[in-house]
Amino acid sequence: MAGVLRGLGATVTLDAATVTIESPAEPSFHADFDAVKQFRASVCVLGPLMSRCRRAVVALPVGDAIGSRPLDMHQAGLRAMGAHSSIEHGCVVASAERLTGAPIALEFPSVGATENILMAAVLADGETTVDNAAREPEIVDLCEMLTQMGAQIDGAGTSTLTVTRVRELKPTTHRVVGDRIVGATWGIAAAMTRGDVTVRGVAPQHLSLVLTKLADAGAKVDWFDDGFRVQQEARPVAINVSTLPYPGFPTDLQPMVIGLATIADGMSVVTENVIEARFRFVEEMVRLGADAQQPAPRRHADDIREGKARGAGGQNGSQIDDTDIKGKPADKTGIYALEKADLFNILCIPPVDRAGDIEADVYAEALKYCGDRRAMLFIDSPSSWKSVITVWGQSTPDRVLMRAVKEKLDPGNVYNPGRFVDGI
Repeated sequence: MAGVLRGLGATVTLDAATVTIESPAEPSFHADFDAVKQFRASVCVLGPLMSRCRRAVVALPVGDAIGSRPLDMHQAGLRAMGAHSSIEHGCVVASAERLTGAPIALEFPSVGATENILMAAVLADGETTVDNAAREPEIVDLCEMLTQMGAQIDGAGTSTLTVTRVRELKPTTHRVVGDRIVGATWGIAAAMTRGDVTVRGVAPQHLSLVLTKLADAGAKVDWFDDGFRVQQEARPVAINVSTLPYPGFPTDLQPMVIGLATIADGMSVVTENVIEARFRFVEEMVRLGADAQQPAPRRHADDIREGKARGAGGQNGSQIDDTDIKGKPADKTGIYALEKADLFNILCIPPVDRAGDIEADVYAEALKYCGDRRAMLFIDSPSSWKSVITVWGQSTPDRVLMRAVKEKLDPGNVYNPGRFVDGI
């Protein structure tokens, strides 16, 4: 995201957990493809650019291979405020002589559409109402930050937002809300691996349904003011989950729940109501021996997307290909939970062809040092040509595997996080 903002002319300084952004007097209004393609949320510059520049050219984001996520509602909201908006040459192209407040009703409580309309409306003439707005904690957090900057917004956290024009916004200092999806990912990972994980910096009330489901699976869950703790001693039991917009169960945690279901005792049913093709990664989990079934192809708009998984204990290692960034930690943590471990190769999307030789060499070295002992080798292929290697050994000392990897790669790319893969 810093790259996207820099491309628009902003100065962005990253210092540990603090980001400082200085906006130029006249920002560029063109967010090019090279920057936007790496991060789907980059499309959220559309609303601010329309508010500030009255025009915007934003490349359509690539995102994960999890189905169609069009920008129709984003454009419809801008059009309601008087803008012209169309898709041209792979970009959203929008312009307006002036933006005027209007009543806007969203077909679906889209987080991205709510954010873009909200940020476009704060400097638009008159009053804008957004009905069926998203209610996620991140929307409330955005409203709080905009209010600190001088915006007038009522209804944050409800399905109706009312935005009244202000003449200008001023700089502010803001602490962003904790990432509930990352926090819950660690919690589910603890349940899958019969572990004990404490997460700080996330409001547990933002994850009340998720934590309740973990308790239903047999975990002991403790809430704190600024986090929670998940302890799982016995094998998890099967649970049923249906994804819905907030305050429902988050779609971004659906892959992790399916991962949990593949090692749980009994049959779990997971219903996807938000993103149509989020079950694609299940094929890769089946490669690892999971007893899981994808839903049948959707024939009608109201068809239920329902996947099923039964806990299994005879999984084996395999090369897999993750098309959903949220499916990747589900696959990784599922591997940790296997009762019989081999060497595993987890490849990100897009694949990097030049990493092939490194991958083969590291495999050979790791096998030479480890023989047939229980160990796991994870190879991630990010957008750079270097592979990031993470090693975790069960009965083989970590230093043995690390030595094998260091012979082939820059030691700066080697991490030893202990029980969990860094960045799950």
